[in-house]
Amino acid sequence: MTDAPACGFDHVFVTVNKVRVHASADADPGGNGWVDIDVSPARKIDLLSLTNGVLSTLGQTALPAGTYQQVRLVLDANRGGGSSGALANSVVPTGGTEQSLDTPSAVQSGIKINRPFTVSAGTLTDLVLDFDACKSVVTRGNGSFGLKPVVTAIPTVVSGAVTGVVGSAPGARVYAERNGVVVKATVADANGNFILSPIEQSSTAGAVDVVVVPGAANSRGTGIVRSVPVVAGGSTAISTSGAPLSLPTSAYRRVSGTVTPASAEATLRALQLVSGGTFEIAATAAASDTGAYSLYATEPALPVAAPVIGTYQAALPITLQPDNAAGGKYGVQATSSGGTVVTQQVDVNAADVTQNFSF
Repeated sequence: MTDAPACGFDHVFVTVNKVRVHASADADPGGNGWVDIDVSPARKIDLLSLTNGVLSTLGQTALPAGTYQQVRLVLDANRGGGSSGALANSVVPTGGTEQSLDTPSAVQSGIKINRPFTVSAGTLTDLVLDFDACKSVVTRGNGSFGLKPVVTAIPTVVSGAVTGVVGSAPGARVYAERNGVVVKATVADANGNFILSPIEQSSTAGAVDVVVVPGAANSRGTGIVRSVPVVAGGSTAISTSGAPLSLPTSAYRRVSGTVTPASAEATLRALQLVSGGTFEIAATAAASDTGAYSLYATEPALPVAAPVIGTYQAALPITLQPDNAAGGKYGVQATSSGGTVVTQQVDVNAADVTQNFSF
């Protein structure tokens, strides 16, 4: 298991007690044909510690050779308060105290992940479950927290890595994207180093665009490197300590509002059109009880300065040029749980923006 960066949390804890796999994508959790991998004792994992290629091993089991379609991740239930240390699943908001994380479906039927993978006879197949805590934790209007899991599965046999260093931006959010969709994310360490791994590589999913968003604390703008190759079993560097990515200074703004009805359980993404490509810069989930959202609650998420962009080349450094027309302009996209998409254009050059959505 690994994790993408979270928004506004110091810790996101989940306790895993079982991983289940099935050959059918439509198999009912109570049906036959499941192969269970028991995690004994159940393992409490801080998802935010699993960045820059760090993995936590859940277990292994023997499987008949063949193709499997469905994975379910089963969590322990919460049975006590945070002060007693008995919470199985919880969050610690930035600067706050531990709070319970409600996970009803995850402890009953398990978190469903539809992802085909093949097990060959006499071989070991590694499957990485990538848990996006940023998009999975929903902050409700009453101050409680719920889990709306966003988890993907990636076979390591067809995956590679992208590495780099971003100057003057510890803790920067770093995304590997394909067509504006994040396929892997991490945060830069205290020295600006980052590792995006694993990233799936296939005949239909090749290069990625790497998007670096340093965050308001670093006062620097977005950097984008396009067409970065992903090599199965290998690693591609887009910058080094000797040739780090250099990003412009920038103020940051916040976009917030309300999604109506709250039952839409919308996911919000801030997208930016840069030099003809669309890139995700930030994302969050609306509160399931009030529909309120904020990009982000703890700090403004969107840079005002013009993003800088370049194309991958093996010889470093990669030159990044500003797209002045894109500075401070975003399309905020709301997607309901039923798949309906509404997009509104916002401009944060002058001030924070309130943008509401209605389904």
